[in-house]
Formats: sequence, structure tokens, C-alpha cells
Amino acid sequence: MGKHGKKYRAGAAKIDPTKLYPIEEAVRLALETKSAKFDETVELAVRLGVDPRQADQNVRGTVMLPHGTGKNVRVLVIAKGDKVKEAEEAGADFAGGEELTKRITEENWLDFDTVVATPDMMGVVGRLGKILGPRGLMPNPKVGTVTFDVGKTVREVKAGKVEYRVEKAGIVHVPVGKASFGAEKLVDNAGALIAALVRAKPAAAKGHYLRSIFVSTTMGPGVAIDPNTATRALAAA
Repeated sequence: MGKHGKKYRAGAAKIDPTKLYPIEEAVRLALETKSAKFDETVELAVRLGVDPRQADQNVRGTVMLPHGTGKNVRVLVIAKGDKVKEAEEAGADFAGGEELTKRITEENWLDFDTVVATPDMMGVVGRLGKILGPRGLMPNPKVGTVTFDVGKTVREVKAGKVEYRVEKAGIVHVPVGKASFGAEKLVDNAGALIAALVRAKPAAAKGHYLRSIFVSTTMGPGVAIDPNTATRALAAA
């Protein structure tokens, strides 16, 4: 593994690796230690006390970030009839039926970030599982991306609705905004995510649930958040 650059090391020197910071201070430090010239994404990494190999401990869902993500999310809607027009009027970047699924399979077209499908099109969409599944793009009723209410779903995704899903190591990685948002808005977004994760705690999960929480910018070092202070954001989320 290559060495970190001078700017990264300078930023990391400001962080006490043995300390758990209050969420407000952790976000502020993450912003102070960013080093890139572009508007870096701020991400939360939350390690949960679950075993994702067990079906009853799989944590997955969506959360509406109060200040959005700062990213222009490209939404593809696979539907037919009036639902195509509804999706387009709601702001979908692409909307259509089998012609779009053929474009994906034949041209390996993947210029979108989220896929929404109506239930009557899932027979067609199901054939894309090997392409969309590994990329986390497969529509799923559990997270609201298989629905006849395509207009509402498109508007929510565009406004900042994000999906979270625990990985094999028990960690959830979710972007909570851009560095340009400032600390206050990022704390609000982080609080909303943490609140959603707490609400999604599986009944089968035993012991300490929020094992660790880190916040970092795209190119910056991680800052450890004290889970006890993080949960204080629940009331505001």
C-alpha cells in the first residue's frame, strides 16, 4: 500500500486516533482535514453489531436526508403506459419499457444511479439481475424502488432519499452530503441516517448495536464518532 500524501498526513495529525469525538466536533474535524480542491463527498461508515449472513439480521432500507446528498442522481424508470409519462413529469432522467432493458443488455448501458420499476415490469427487469444486482442497482420492493407510485419515488430520490445496506463485514457506508454543505447540515443528515439505522435494528441482533461510527471526506482521514453522542441526534432526525 502506497504512503499517504503530505496533505493527508497533515490532516490526520489533527485527529487523536484514541478519541471518540462528539458528532458535531467529528464532522467539523473531517471538514478541517479535507485536502482535495473539488467539493468532496462526506461519508458515514457505521459498524453494526449484526451478522449479515443471517437473514433476520440483514439491515437494509432507505432514509430521506433533510438536506439532500448534493449529487445529481440519475434515475431510470422502467414502466409502461401512463407510468412512463408520470415518471418523466416527476423528473426521471430516463423512462421507458423493454427498449431500455435491451439497451442495458446489448450495449452495457449503465449511465444511471438508481432504477425504479413498476411491479408489472419486474418480469422483464428480472432478466437484468446479473447486470444490475452486483452494482446494487436492482429494484427492490423493500426499499421502495418497485412501485406503481413512480412519480413520488422519483421526486424523493431526486430530493435526497438514499439507500443503506449492511455489507458482509457488518458495515454500512452512506454518503451524507458534500463538504460545501457545512457542519450543521452534515450533522443533520448524519443524524437522520443514524436514526434510520437504529429504527432498523433487527430483533435478532444482540449486544451492542452501534459498534463504531466514522465520518470522512473523499480524500480525508476518518474521524471516530462517539455513538453515545450520535444517538442524541435521533430526536432531531
